Amino acid sequence: MVNNLAGWAYTTGNIRVMSDGTPWRPLVHIEDISAAALAAAAAPRELVHNQAFNIGRNDANYQVRDIAEAVHAAFPSATLEITGETGGDTRSYKVNFSKALETLPGFEPKWTLEKGVDEIARFLRENGLRDRNFDDRLFIRLKQLQHGIDTGRLDGDLRVVRAA
Repeated sequence: MVNNLAGWAYTTGNIRVMSDGTPWRPLVHIEDISAAALAAAAAPRELVHNQAFNIGRNDANYQVRDIAEAVHAAFPSATLEITGETGGDTRSYKVNFSKALETLPGFEPKWTLEKGVDEIARFLRENGLRDRNFDDRLFIRLKQLQHGIDTGRLDGDLRVVRAA
């Protein structure tokens, strides 16, 4: 979500939230995910075997409008629009990260929303983004999954369809 909003802010000068901004989203930076994977790999087997962990910080559940406002702070010349539309997408979720924070030895997430937004804003300014290709299916998981279904490579359960 951060990358997408920042990409639109940079390429179009617009940050458009297609909701009322109240849904919740947990965010985590790839470096924190990597640190958690390393901590899990180094952990005693009995602590992590057959376990699932939510990876992130307990203060990393954000409302969409807060994410958009953080992006807007990094791109102040962009316009911020919160449309109030629902579009049928009613997803809203918060995640508790305590299990990973308490179980994975040495795991301590370092990235905040603001630090991540600053990183992507700096990257875009230094490296540029020439067009809106970041909105392509190659960069958006849901579009890639839909493409897999549309082309028959994935079934309705998102399982790979094997050729006979």
